[in-house]
Order: sequence, then C-alpha cells, then structure tokens
Amino acid sequence: MGNSPMDGPPESRTNRSDASRSAPALVLATRHGMIDMSRRTVVMGIVNVTPDSFSDGGRYLDPARAVAHGEEMAREGADIIDIGGESTRPGARPVSAEEEMERVLPVIHRLRGKVSIPISIDTMKAAVARAALDEGADLVNDISALRFDPAMAPLVAAEKVPVALMHMQGTPQTMQQDPFYEDVVEEVKAFLQSRIQFALEAGVDRERIIVDPGIGFGKNVDHNLALLRGLSALTALGRPVLVGTSRKTFIGKLLESGPEERLEGSLAAAVAAVLAGANVIRVHDVKEAARAVRIADALRFGAPEPMGARRA
Repeated sequence: MGNSPMDGPPESRTNRSDASRSAPALVLATRHGMIDMSRRTVVMGIVNVTPDSFSDGGRYLDPARAVAHGEEMAREGADIIDIGGESTRPGARPVSAEEEMERVLPVIHRLRGKVSIPISIDTMKAAVARAALDEGADLVNDISALRFDPAMAPLVAAEKVPVALMHMQGTPQTMQQDPFYEDVVEEVKAFLQSRIQFALEAGVDRERIIVDPGIGFGKNVDHNLALLRGLSALTALGRPVLVGTSRKTFIGKLLESGPEERLEGSLAAAVAAVLAGANVIRVHDVKEAARAVRIADALRFGAPEPMGARRA
C-alpha cells in the first residue's frame, strides 16, 4: 500500500510553490489562491462520500449529490471543501484505495470545474491523495499525520501542497476503547511537534503544515473539553490549527442528542475554538458556522470586512 517510490511531480506543477516560499506563517498557499488566516478564521466544509460516516453517511454517496452539496457550501461561505471517501467514525471498517478513489475522484473532478475555492482530500493513503491532486485537489488532510502510508510524506513534499497533520490515539477501529492520557494537552502538543519535525525532515515546507488536535479521535468528553480550553498550547507550535468539533459524540453526550440535533452545540464549540486561537474550523453546517465564526472573529480580530470580500 504505497510502499514503492513515488514518481516526481508533473512539470506543470513545479512552479506552484514559488509564491509561497516566503509566505507568512498564517497565509496558506494553494493552487487556487492564498488563504489568509491572520485576520479571520477559515471555514472548511465537510463532504463525506461514504455510506457509513457517523453524521451523514450515505447522504452524499451519489456523486451528483456530493457535487451539488459542495457547490452549496461554496455559496454559503466555505473557504475549503474537504472531501473524504472512507469513514473514520469509531469502529468503521477500512476500505481499499481503489474503493476510496471510486468514491471521491468523480466528485473532485466535477466539483473542480464548478468552484474556485480550494478542495481538500481527506485520506491516509498516498495513492488516493495523488489521484485526488491529479483531479484538482489542493491540499491533503491526513488523520494519521503521515504515519499510515510511508509514501504520503514524500508525495506531499514533492507535490508542494499543504497538509493537515492530526493527532489520533490508536486507529478508528480502536481509538474509543478507553482512551487515557496523563496530560492530554501536553501529550497532543508533543505528538504534533514530533509530526511537524517528521514532515520537515521529509521535505515538507513548514509554511504548508497545518496541525489538528483530533477532537473525538481517541478522546473522551473531558479530553476534548481540555483540548478546547488549552488550544493556546497548540497555537504556540507556530502553525495554523484546524479544529473539527462538528456534530461530534462529545457534543451529543453533553446535549443528550443524536448527530442531527447537535447544531447549537457544534456552533458553541466552534466559537470557543476560534476564541481560543483556532485558524480553521471543519464543519458540516457551513452557513450557520460561517455566520457564528464571523461574530467570533469580530471579537478576536475586530470589525470584519464586508461579506463579499471574505476570501483573500
């Protein structure tokens, strides 16, 4: 699974890094423009092209519906659309790279021709990431933080695309089996620091690295709340911090509600994350989250720019 050496990037991609080599720490360069996180929070919309994701599994398995959903998210204020073809809910079964590609590639291909904002591929597999980049994806969201597939780090480095590195204790199959930490904030910080260093040694540019504490991935309610309270420890790593709390189980436990009844809790957690220093919020409900984040950004950064001028 991706253990063979990766080919070099196509010639047409070799100049894509030039504009970003001197980019400030909170400006992320992608193929489809610069994303400035220095004065506002970036909203990443989730499109699950899966039959079994915890919140909307099966709803967007049909490519046409997934593309339409992505277009809607772009209209509602998403800055990035994150497309995934393998469920990572607790206990989810793994899928092959071939099956994952069958799900996501038609969506990326069609959506790329319809939206101008960056598209993210949510995968742990280098083969899937490479194919997604070929179809027009802009960044890689790897929940394994480059641990699952040895070919992923060389691919990201060669392709010169942004990568999100997430903390996860265990695997999706085992992560919620009594997770334990002595100090969850310090342990997650140390892990992310080590993965940043790994990425750098593999040739990934620092300016292209995003970190994610992995809310809900090998954490119980108290762990998740502690990470949200202690988010400033992660912003101290000097890289943009991505936080995904949308419809997560810990919100359901606090509200005693199912995934479809967690909007208010998701928005509250997103606002708390923004005020604690998050730079990217990964959400299912883009319209509502973008509006909530706009208020949080006003508190954090000052009066916002007009709605029509949101993107860098």
